[in-house]
Parts: sequence; C-alpha cells; structure tokens
Amino acid sequence: AQPDRKLLVRGTESRTLNAFDSVSEEAAVTVPSQARRRIAIIGSGFSGLCLGIKLKEAGIHDFTIYEKEDRVGGTWRDNSYPGAACDLPSMAYCFSFEQKTDWSRKWSPQPEIQEYMEHCARKYGLLPHVRFRTEIASAAFDESAGVWRLATASGEQIEAEVLVCAVGQLNRPYVPEIPGLESFAGECFHSARWNHAYDLGGKRVAVIGNAASAIQFIPEIAREVGRLSVFQRSANWLLPRNDRSYSEREKWLFANVPGLAKLYRWWIWLSFEIRFPAFLGNRFIAEQTRRFAEQYIRDVVPDPKMRAALVPDYPVGGKRILISDDYYQALVRPNVELETSGIDHVESDGIVTQDGVKHACDALVFATGFESTRFLAPMRITGRGGRSLDDDWREGARAYRGITVSGYPNLFLMYGPNTNLGHNSIIFMIECQTGYILQAIRTLIDRDLAFLDVKPEVQQAFDTQTQRELSRTVWARTPHSWYKTESGRITNNWSGTTTRYWWGTRRFDVESYASVARAAISARPAGERNAADAA
Repeated sequence: AQPDRKLLVRGTESRTLNAFDSVSEEAAVTVPSQARRRIAIIGSGFSGLCLGIKLKEAGIHDFTIYEKEDRVGGTWRDNSYPGAACDLPSMAYCFSFEQKTDWSRKWSPQPEIQEYMEHCARKYGLLPHVRFRTEIASAAFDESAGVWRLATASGEQIEAEVLVCAVGQLNRPYVPEIPGLESFAGECFHSARWNHAYDLGGKRVAVIGNAASAIQFIPEIAREVGRLSVFQRSANWLLPRNDRSYSEREKWLFANVPGLAKLYRWWIWLSFEIRFPAFLGNRFIAEQTRRFAEQYIRDVVPDPKMRAALVPDYPVGGKRILISDDYYQALVRPNVELETSGIDHVESDGIVTQDGVKHACDALVFATGFESTRFLAPMRITGRGGRSLDDDWREGARAYRGITVSGYPNLFLMYGPNTNLGHNSIIFMIECQTGYILQAIRTLIDRDLAFLDVKPEVQQAFDTQTQRELSRTVWARTPHSWYKTESGRITNNWSGTTTRYWWGTRRFDVESYASVARAAISARPAGERNAADAA
C-alpha cells in the first residue's frame, strides 16, 4: 500500500458557488495517495488558468496544463494585431478573485490583457504546472482502467483520470476557399496570425472581412498604408465604444476605496445583463438600438451610397454587435475604399470582384474569423466503446450545460458548445464552469469513483430545451453567422441570461451522471478488462 498523502480538499457537503466569489476556504483532510486524480488541462487561456488556480486553492495539485505555444494567453496571445482590444469594459474583463484596478483604458487593449494573464499565472504558481510547446493530438478513454490516454503531436503518451479541454471556440483561424488564392504573389496572412515583420507602410492592402477584428485594425493600418480596400460581404450593427483613458485619480479610487471596484464590476455586469431581451426580439430595445446605430452612421459617413451599404439586413443582435469609435471614420478616408461586390477570384497581384473590377494589392489580410463551430478540432477524441466525438458531433456540437458529453467520462469542456454570449462577459461563464468542474472532481475523490458519465437522456433533454429556446431568438432569424453551422443549428450561443447559467451550474448535480467506483474496476479480472477494450 502506498503511504497516505496530505491533500487539501473541500468537505463533502454540498455548497452553492457564486461565480464572482473566490473558492478560498480549505479543509485539510487525510486522503490516501491512491485517491489522487491526475488532471490534464488542454489550453492556457482564461479557462485553463481559472481552473488551475481554483484547483490549487482547493489543494488539488495533480494537474498539468498542456499548451501548444510558448506562452500562456490563448486567444489574447494569438490576436496581437494592431488595435486589438476587448469589447467588454476592462473592469469586468478579469477574474472576480483577481480584480485588476489599474487598467489604462475603459476598454482594455490586448497587451494589457496578455500581461494580466501572465501575472495571474505567476502569482498563483501555475507556471510549474504548464508544459509549453506540447500539443495534444488525440485522447482516448480506456474504460477498463478508467483513464484517458493522450497522445501529443510528437508521439508522447500521457495518462490522466480527468481530461479538461479548455481550448475555447476562437482558436482556429478560418480562411475561405477563394479561387486563385494560391497564385497570389504578395504578402498574405490572417489577422489572428499577424505578420509584424511585414511593413504595410505605403503598400496597397486588401482586407477581406469587416467584423470584430477588422474594425479594430483597419483604423490603425489606414493611417500608414498607401491604399486600403475593405471587402465587405455583409454589414454589421455597430455602436460607438466611447473609449477613454482612466485617470490616475480613478485608478487610485478603484485600488483604495473598499468595495468600489467590485461594485463597479457588478454594475457593468448588470447593465449588460438587462440587454438580453434584445436577443429575444424585444421590439423596443431593438428599435432604439437600430435608431442609435443608424444615426451614428449618418453622423460620420457623408456619402449616401456608403451609408446604405453599412446598414445590415438582419435583426439587431442577429450577429455580434460591434463597437468602435473610429471604424466609420477610417472608411471615409481618401485612401480607403469599401467594396461590397462579391469576390470572384484572386490573381497574382490583386482581387477580381464579381463586377469584373480588379483591385490591385501588395498584401492581403484575412479578417474572416475562426472555425468556431468545429469544437476541439483538430484533436481526435475517442470515448466509450470506441465512439468518436467527430462522429457524435457531425450534425453540430452539443454538451450538457456546455461542459460534459455522454459517452465521454471525466471529460469536461470549458467555453464549450452553447456557452458563448452575445451580451455579457465570458469570464463570468468560465468561473461558473470552473466551480462546476471543481465540484465534479471533488465528487470523484470523495466517493472514490473511477469516472462520471452524464446520462444520455439528461444531455438530450438539456439540448432539446436549449435548441427550442434558441429557435425563438434573433440568431435563428439571421441566415448566416459564426454562431451556427451550415445546416442552421446554433452551436455556440447560450440561450438565456448569465444569471440562469450560474443557477444551473452552482451545484454539481451528481444525480444526472452514471458513476463507476474505482473498486469495481480494480476488481475486474484482466480478461474481462481486455474484453471491454475490444468491445
């Protein structure tokens, strides 16, 4: 028998977790070393960092964060294009338990967010738990042993009882298939893989796409390029950001007045939360937003033809509502053109649109978003009985509360299917998921379970209700968006408020899961275990 090991874990009593409260209470209990659970976390973005921090606070240290790059940060490490910034106010775009009070601006720029994440990794001692430059290529569940067997891109084999995929929804850049693209002789890159070594000064630049990333970097590069052509497939609803710097006095007050930063954070959350009815088609909110957005266009854009091209043909909120103080202003610059005719093909020195016009360019920048509906790709995930997650999700990803998938025991997703938001902070959702997963892991330890597997009827009932609710939203009435698959299934967005999501994840509902005790697995004869593998 292995010697006992002192672990700090929470008591077994049920407890409601507030997504904005730190899970800090700890009770020291003696737990046999064989009760440990090796936890593999894939990804070091906000989700991976949050879970790692809370595991350590709970006294659970047997975890490793696998990161394919050489720095933490996830999407905020990858998206370093000029002007990159958050579209949620800074004071709410950080962990509730690690409130940053000295943001430079009301809307935090990418370098500060990246630095904040690195600060969290250092402060909470996560870096020794991170394996950089380690890409997980596949994971298969071995039911006979109750473990996940992971394979890295380099061929290394790894075992873990618990697997957490914290790769999110926005990590694989999408580049559309355009005839002739391979013949383009100039510089070509995606905004999420910005080539900072390439000098855009004086160049003829073409930008394909005009959504969240494009509206941030277009104003920045418009000042230095010789000619900028913006290819717009469809317009987006856009509102002014009203960004500004925080004064030193404001920073001092946030840091020194007890409760002020937390109160301001809650006020931001509430002000966004009450906007959710707009996504249900609330006519008053939608009409007010539409009028405000159209007035903003009229105030900035003098050309009637361009104004008409900038008004979307779908309901307010049907796609991500964008915010910017300088995008429209950039479009009216003399060296910028807005092109709304569809792209026909690409030639070695430019883009030819469907009206037969050739737009010469030296560089082509894709601002075409991500493969958002291909969750976990390109990893290959294999569950019980050899079932494949690619096959199970062939008609669209689905998961119970966006966290667990039936047939894939001890697999937990963060920022998974149907957990994206159109109106509030994803950090809130991540903290809710962290609390739920942490309670699930505690359940495995406290009850000495080999694994937990959400019941198929529970997952199906949840998915049916979620899709029914989503069918009544403006997202369902919008033909195309990154929220939905080609077949029209909405796989990305949550169907309700963040308050409702918190309520549903505040307690780990063990009754929704089938469980297998570790003793049952260890007691099975080797031949029976091998037969289970073959099945």
